[in-house]
Amino acid sequence: MNRTSASKKPGLLVFSTADPLSARRAGVLGLPIAHSLSPVMHRAGYAALGLNWRYDAIECDAAALPALVQGWGAEWAGVSVTMPGKAAAAQMADQKSARVQLLGVANTLVRTDHGWLAENTDVDGVVGALRAAGVTAPHRVLLIGGGGTALAAVAGLHELGVAELLVAGRRVESTQQALALAASLGMNAEHVPWEGVGAHAQGLDVVMSTVPAGAADQFAADLAAVPALFDAIYHPWPTPLAAAGVSDRITVTGLDMLLHQAFAQFRLMTGQAAPRQQMREALKSAAGVHIPLPI
Repeated sequence: MNRTSASKKPGLLVFSTADPLSARRAGVLGLPIAHSLSPVMHRAGYAALGLNWRYDAIECDAAALPALVQGWGAEWAGVSVTMPGKAAAAQMADQKSARVQLLGVANTLVRTDHGWLAENTDVDGVVGALRAAGVTAPHRVLLIGGGGTALAAVAGLHELGVAELLVAGRRVESTQQALALAASLGMNAEHVPWEGVGAHAQGLDVVMSTVPAGAADQFAADLAAVPALFDAIYHPWPTPLAAAGVSDRITVTGLDMLLHQAFAQFRLMTGQAAPRQQMREALKSAAGVHIPLPI
């Protein structure tokens, strides 16, 4: 992949192989960003639909994001936002979707006639990935973790109709935001002590882990019989949580979430339905993992 300077400002780099004369532009902002898989998905979508668009990976921290985006010309249709800029993206937007108002973070900025609209398609990623895997009406879910991905998970689980949510974290304080969000959405939510996770496995429909690699490994055996697992990690794969599951368990990965949120982003930015098969195949090839990725 070629690496070219996007501007003379220090710390702003573009990773792109796209034609610089393209008619419309989009991209992904984050730090670090060279590892991002978003470009391969969006570019595959453009190619499938014959769109003369360019999608770049742009290195940008939260402080630089507002001025960078506000300085773009009309050729920019939208941008994906990853860490550490999601809160900054929500704050700088001229319009905020209901989800962004609820969560306080955005992973998508789309240009409209009224300025920049902030949206959160991480929620679509959760909902779409679970539905595609066959999890359509879960009732009781255990959520491990309380960070940003956990908040998107809570919103997505609410859209799927989850009524009972257990939230486990090493510290009670780390789960408070997720618990408060769940309660505000009318879900019956309670904190589960870290050392007591295994005791709550009975009757669960889904286990959803949003913690870093290795953090939830100790629960693998205790949660092996839960019929569905959503593990936000996809490398290395399988995780101990996934490997310990029964043979017929439904398993969803962070790669599934990434793919399904990209489908929603693509439609928001282009106004056209995402070419799902082509985007999936591009992602599978780039990620180099053997994960089904149902669509």
